[in-house]
Amino acid sequence: MEIKEAIKKAKENNQIAFNFLLDNFWNDVYGFLLKRTENENDAEDITIQTFSRAFDKIDSYKEKYKFKTWLITIAKNIHVDFLRKKKTSISHETTEEHEERVYGIIDESPSPEDKIITEQNLAKLLKDIKKLKPHYQEVINLRYFRELTYDEISKEVGEPMNNIKVKLLRAKKLLAEIILNRK
Repeated sequence: MEIKEAIKKAKENNQIAFNFLLDNFWNDVYGFLLKRTENENDAEDITIQTFSRAFDKIDSYKEKYKFKTWLITIAKNIHVDFLRKKKTSISHETTEEHEERVYGIIDESPSPEDKIITEQNLAKLLKDIKKLKPHYQEVINLRYFRELTYDEISKEVGEPMNNIKVKLLRAKKLLAEIILNRK
């Protein structure tokens, strides 16, 4: 799949296209933010927020710009907001209006990562899950072991639903890599 084709499909809420774009641009956005923040956790959180916002606003993307540039601009804006919040020490509270928003990423069918996860022996799987960072362990646990919906997970961890979706995509990808490297 080409980038332009993936963007077109993403605008049609194609989950595979979202995964493709996340996989292709994660390292670029994360690397950019890691240089700016000099903190792995902050860089990862802002990268998740960047993809969350980008997928939520994919219809506003104009093809005259490079997609990577568009993502980096979003990342830069989120980082500036992050610094302002950190500087003023005012916590951001999600309004009911934001919580009631319906996000456009649709979880249609099991992805290859989902199939790998369900095919694994539970003991080995739990051992592999423990290799993930704690916030990834948490979303995997809430989604696949406690079987919570995205909305329920969002309320449980106090983050917007789109952040949960991106975190879960990333957690599944990392877990699949751990499982495949074990073989």
